[in-house]
Amino acid sequence: MENSLGFAHFLAQTDMLGRIVLLLLLSLSAASWYLIVTKALANYLAGRRAEAFLKQFWAADSLQELGAALRRQPVDNAFAELAHEALEAAHDNHQHGMQKLAAAGGLGEFLTRLLRNGIDQEAMRVERGLTVMASAGSAAPYIGLFGTVWGIYHALVNIGLSGQGTLDKVSGPVGEALIMTAVGLAVAIPAVLAYNAFNRRNRVWLAKLDAFAHDLYTVITVGEKANSSAGEGRPLRPAKQEARAAAQG
Repeated sequence: MENSLGFAHFLAQTDMLGRIVLLLLLSLSAASWYLIVTKALANYLAGRRAEAFLKQFWAADSLQELGAALRRQPVDNAFAELAHEALEAAHDNHQHGMQKLAAAGGLGEFLTRLLRNGIDQEAMRVERGLTVMASAGSAAPYIGLFGTVWGIYHALVNIGLSGQGTLDKVSGPVGEALIMTAVGLAVAIPAVLAYNAFNRRNRVWLAKLDAFAHDLYTVITVGEKANSSAGEGRPLRPAKQEARAAAQG
């Protein structure tokens, strides 16, 4: 009896609809765990690269030196990409002037739109896959509940046909119902926990990126003013202090 009431026995008692429900839950689980592993690894690598880039950024002696360094190395994180785009815009303005329609309004307005667009693009990137995890976390318990109700329905039908509620008549459908409930919870719980963790990480990440964009805007605009008045590159580290002071003010 113990060997005949294993997991394979319960699956054998499941009809086509029950197997579809179980396959759907397993598919949601596989998709959720794939996203959990890949996004966790990507977030870890992005954090390491961003930390290394920020150290390099604030250690540079001038905007020209930093721009040259960014052209030699791959842009592999959101902070580096934001700085690269902003410095290229400032370089084009310094060399050729802002002739394009997108640059109408001056360098300050163009940088504001450029940095805001970069932050919005990064927000879209970090939110990819979260919808799948949120859907799995919210829908899996109800899908499992549907399988549970369907299994209980089978148990009641078997009892009605046999005229007696013996264990051999109801064990299969009841076991199917319990398995569906357990699988639904097993899919939903990791998905919900991972969604909350990634959502918090994204808020912190975007807040840091927004603060960096504010500092970058101040550094570049101060540097451009210094270039126009002195005709030479402005050291980046004093500009950092001015950016921090402007942010606090």
